[in-house]
Amino acid sequence: MARTTVSSTAGPSGCPRQPEEGGRRLPRILHPVAWWVWALALATAVSRTNNPLLLFLVLAVLGYVVTARRTEAPWARGFSYYLYLALTVVAIRVVFRAVFATGITPHDHFLFSLPHLPTPDWYAGIRIGGPVSLEALLSAATDGLRLACMLCCIGAANTLANPKRALRVLPGALYELGVAVTVAISVAPQLVQSVQRVARARKLRAGRTRGLKALRGIVVPVLEDALERSLRLAAAMDSRGYGRAGTATRRSRRITGALMLLGMCGLCAGAYGLLDATAPAFLGFPAMAAGALLCVTGLRLGGRRITRTTYRPDPWRLPEWAVAGSGVLAAVLLFAGLGYDPAQLNPTFYPLTWPELPLVPTAAILLAGTAGFLAPPPRRADTP
Repeated sequence: MARTTVSSTAGPSGCPRQPEEGGRRLPRILHPVAWWVWALALATAVSRTNNPLLLFLVLAVLGYVVTARRTEAPWARGFSYYLYLALTVVAIRVVFRAVFATGITPHDHFLFSLPHLPTPDWYAGIRIGGPVSLEALLSAATDGLRLACMLCCIGAANTLANPKRALRVLPGALYELGVAVTVAISVAPQLVQSVQRVARARKLRAGRTRGLKALRGIVVPVLEDALERSLRLAAAMDSRGYGRAGTATRRSRRITGALMLLGMCGLCAGAYGLLDATAPAFLGFPAMAAGALLCVTGLRLGGRRITRTTYRPDPWRLPEWAVAGSGVLAAVLLFAGLGYDPAQLNPTFYPLTWPELPLVPTAAILLAGTAGFLAPPPRRADTP
């Protein structure tokens, strides 16, 4: 009888590298850091523009990537709630602009007028109520849309990246902080899952109350479920020795804290120097480099007091480089200002004109959208 053997090559992380079946990529979970780099780079690119056409294009790209590459985990179902939060941000920005009106000019398009409230002398410069123009509302909506896109970028990272896997790649010095951040990030998806489960149970029990009357029957079970989950998490963390100081002395902890504090001050000073053209030269890249060096030294020194082992570490392969690179390249293209007029990124509504769609920034945002097929397909529930 003939015997068939199947050979597999080992990947860079020691895990066996699975072959492709007929040229089709096998499902696997992308490295969480790649998704965070992609999302933060795209949020950085969004901060550069105020063009509503580009901002809507960013939302379309985020929706496509999340739909194509999200898993079936509980945290992967919360992107729609980030969209609701984004709409709320835009609505609040428009309402504030309408209430705290700044007046209109004869060339503005008048829409309506709110009752004017007189303000005291010490409150001069702030106008409450009065005429509201179309230009003012569009400008406020665009400002709110930019912040909404940034929130959606963070929401896309929370949806696509596994927070528990992201915790494993943090340095040892940031492990405790990473646990706190991971727990905080996981709260919203778990609450959403609890609300859906309670609502489904109410339907099975023929609950007919709706609206505010049904709020009490949903909030109490959700809070009880959250309390029980918190107690289980606290017991699990206590049994695994969370918070132990290890072999670090008080002197080493003080040195680590001082290095991290000075490093963060250097990073802040370097960022200020890069953003302000009138700042001294030493506040730019030199301060940024010195701060980064101090932070890395502090992380290396603080990581000695925590010893962790990693079972089957996540590999970093070509798809990770492609996804992270697409986001970083999009941010670089929008900040470089090459091939287009930088004024097209921040159109004005005074006078009211239709904004232009610059070619290079559009191509950069579409390039970030290639992460939807550059990343491997995620594992589904029916995947063997």
